[in-house]
Amino acid sequence: MTHEDEGHYAAKHPEGTEVDPDIKQKLQQKIIDGRVSCAAAHVIANELHVTPDKVGIAIDLMEARIHKCQIGLFGYQPEKCIVKPAANPSSEVQTAVNAHLADGRIACKKCWEIAEQLGRKKMDVSSVCESMGVKINKCQLGAF
Repeated sequence: MTHEDEGHYAAKHPEGTEVDPDIKQKLQQKIIDGRVSCAAAHVIANELHVTPDKVGIAIDLMEARIHKCQIGLFGYQPEKCIVKPAANPSSEVQTAVNAHLADGRIACKKCWEIAEQLGRKKMDVSSVCESMGVKINKCQLGAF
């Protein structure tokens, strides 16, 4: 998506893509001022037993924005990105991150899985990634 396309999120998807009515109904309850939080989107996915990317597509088609990324990468004010490099990165988290790298990047979902497996906060894992210079990609909701 180019800067000129910002706000035209539906354009990311093939023409004729439709919003799932159940997802739409749930999102309408959570979208405030044109935005829905990452956490709320994931709750909807869990409640409806759908993948987060399906909720992300619906968000795009409804021309809403995702905010408050749970790993701190986007959607905060005024900084936008709130994750900072870990001052003392955990070697356990570093090892886990290294095990899941692909072309120097790690998928958002893998960060969540590492956090779950190691009993850490999601933001702790993204903070270690920042300190390692590892980029996180493949947002589960399709934001990046």
